[in-house]
Amino acid sequence: MRVVKSPKALQRLATQARQAGRRIGLVPTMGYLHAGHLSLVHEARRRVGADGLVVVSIYVNPTQFAPTEDLARYPRDFRRDSALCREAGVDVIFAPTDLYGGRATGRYSTYVVEEQLTAGMEGASRPTHFRGVTTVVAKLFNCALPDIAVFGAKDWQQAAVVQRMVENLDFPLKLIIAPTHRESDGLALSSRNKFLDPQQRAQATVLWRAQKLAQARVRQAGRGGVPVAELKAFIAALVAAESAARLDYAEFFDPKSLVPVETVVKGVHFALAVFFGSTRLIDNGRM
Repeated sequence: MRVVKSPKALQRLATQARQAGRRIGLVPTMGYLHAGHLSLVHEARRRVGADGLVVVSIYVNPTQFAPTEDLARYPRDFRRDSALCREAGVDVIFAPTDLYGGRATGRYSTYVVEEQLTAGMEGASRPTHFRGVTTVVAKLFNCALPDIAVFGAKDWQQAAVVQRMVENLDFPLKLIIAPTHRESDGLALSSRNKFLDPQQRAQATVLWRAQKLAQARVRQAGRGGVPVAELKAFIAALVAAESAARLDYAEFFDPKSLVPVETVVKGVHFALAVFFGSTRLIDNGRM
């Protein structure tokens, strides 16, 4: 396994691999890896084959954090991440120290912006977030030159935004969306879970419980569905019953266009964001 820090060095390595007929799979991460990340690595390996090149990027991207968010405290442990990558059969770790040379002095001024799918949910709660996501992902695609890139379904809106960017900007790659990896009690794996105290951790299962109970209500309603206002009120009450939890948003929408719906029927997508103290967790699923 190689650790590469320079974008140009990764481009050279990727170009050589392509010339040798090797397929490249990219798994973008911000590090502090867990089993969910490793499931993406295994999916990348399955897609590119034993002779392919699996690249994992580890970079806490500053442009997707607002000044009030948790950039400084975001968990980092490169030694642990490296060991996990080696065990998982990763070929290359891309760990740049800075992907925005000159940003502090005003010499970095180019960003990628998606203007439709980023309006609601995460885009509304974190207005600068997606500009940073699409910019860094575009840069990673240009550095690693992947045939495929694997993202997790937990960040459904992010995956939809990146898919739109791939289509609109003609990136020559296929985006793979892998299932959300969960703890035994249903909590979606997240690097931020480490910040939860025991009480918050116990109550954080409300994200999974809200999803399952909403699915049950939609199934019981049949073809007529459930008014979205009714389901939102139900979920707000579930979250409010947890003393450590504070609802950010609960949304129901078309899974491709992300357009909100008025009536929730089978196939509609659901996304939820909840604060536990200063730690903000997200989850989503299909009704």
